[in-house]
Amino acid sequence: ERQISLAQKLALVKNLVLALMVALCVLGSIYTGIASVSEAAGMGVVGTIMAAFVRKELTWKIMRDSLLQTMNTCGMLLWLTFGATALIGVYNLMGGTQFVKSVVTGLELAPIGVILIMMGILVVMGLFMDWVGILLLTVPIFVPVITALGYDPVWFGVLFCMNMQVSYLSPPFGPAAFYLKGVAPPEISLQDIFAGLWPFIILQLIGLLMVLCVPGIALWLPRLVYGG
Repeated sequence: ERQISLAQKLALVKNLVLALMVALCVLGSIYTGIASVSEAAGMGVVGTIMAAFVRKELTWKIMRDSLLQTMNTCGMLLWLTFGATALIGVYNLMGGTQFVKSVVTGLELAPIGVILIMMGILVVMGLFMDWVGILLLTVPIFVPVITALGYDPVWFGVLFCMNMQVSYLSPPFGPAAFYLKGVAPPEISLQDIFAGLWPFIILQLIGLLMVLCVPGIALWLPRLVYGG
């Protein structure tokens, strides 16, 4: 069995400490009210650059690739936002929000049944779409219905995120599986990766069901931090 030297252990701990410090700075500045979300993101970028400099991994190639990837991602999000905003704008002008609210509240269906239908729609959309597109298309429609039914939007937000995490792993879209395929040994097929992901998908579905049945699981921390 290969033994890890003390120097290697310290190097691993140093790398973990740097990553943890960046995360604490970003989240801490948000929850303490020092910075907004956008400002905290900027602090995270600066912290990441400093961490890469300390680890002697900061090169021009990394900076260039990071900037190009950021520009590509921002461009994609910009067009998604533009399209979704136009669609939702037309939807609202035609009275779509009030129509959906009146239809849902008029159904002889328990509120939890409406939530289950929404979760089912998100699951189906998650099989073929990226989570950003799903977010921009569904949340402006679903949230007014959620509030009309008397549910907490924060709780629904947690359900949405957990649902999207399931779709992030599940076939046929499953970006996580394709990312793993890119770094896995050649003898490991995509089918093997999807087969190995099923236990994690099942665990996440169990967690989703628990949060669905016991909203306090998702709400106790926000209430502890912000009160209420």
